Amino acid sequence: MSLITAENIQKEYRTGEVSMRALKGLTFAIEPASFVSFVGPSGSGKTTLLNLIGCLDKPTDGKLVVADTDVQRLDRKQSAIFRGSTIGFIFQDFNLMPVLTVYENIEYPLLMVRNTPPDERKKRANALLQAVGMIEQKDKYPDQISGGQKQRVAVARALVTNPKLVLADEPTANLDHATAYMVIELMKKMRDEFRTTFIFSTHDQKIVGEAEIIYTLEDGELKGRQVKGGKDNG
Repeated sequence: MSLITAENIQKEYRTGEVSMRALKGLTFAIEPASFVSFVGPSGSGKTTLLNLIGCLDKPTDGKLVVADTDVQRLDRKQSAIFRGSTIGFIFQDFNLMPVLTVYENIEYPLLMVRNTPPDERKKRANALLQAVGMIEQKDKYPDQISGGQKQRVAVARALVTNPKLVLADEPTANLDHATAYMVIELMKKMRDEFRTTFIFSTHDQKIVGEAEIIYTLEDGELKGRQVKGGKDNG
């Protein structure tokens, strides 16, 4: 059973009488626990597609099902609830809250999205701090840790709600070569441990080289698909 099924997805933006088709008939399927990259040059539609999968926007046409949910049918409030319970996000600029400690940044989604008891919040946050190797920095603030450490915290924060899916938009863009590889390996480890699907929007060859399934986008069209090892997931 696929985690994500897209059938002839279209996305069009209109400004007055001018329209621009950002996505042109994308069809694909992604299974649980996959490690997938959507690659292509700037303007190819990568971020637009992640926004649709992440329920931050809706397709103009076609059908998109994420975790057994037809996302087009969700209203704004339902979309927010669905995102909070099903999807984690990782960004290239980390998006950590500067006034919160490392621990508090990881705990925050549980406070905002779910009515999770304090003991459970503490248990989950500390378990992920340990998993990403940041337990000794838990009381530091974002401006007191390195870029690689910030992205480790961002990975932990994305996973704290036990999402089925994590979407990462250029997550290594602000990291040096060695640190980027460490973060990629961390995400693969988290995928194996939690059986979470990771989907990347990137043109970073480090991620492309580590992805198990690679979709190539060009001018809003799906131009290619490569499977490296493992099973083919459609």
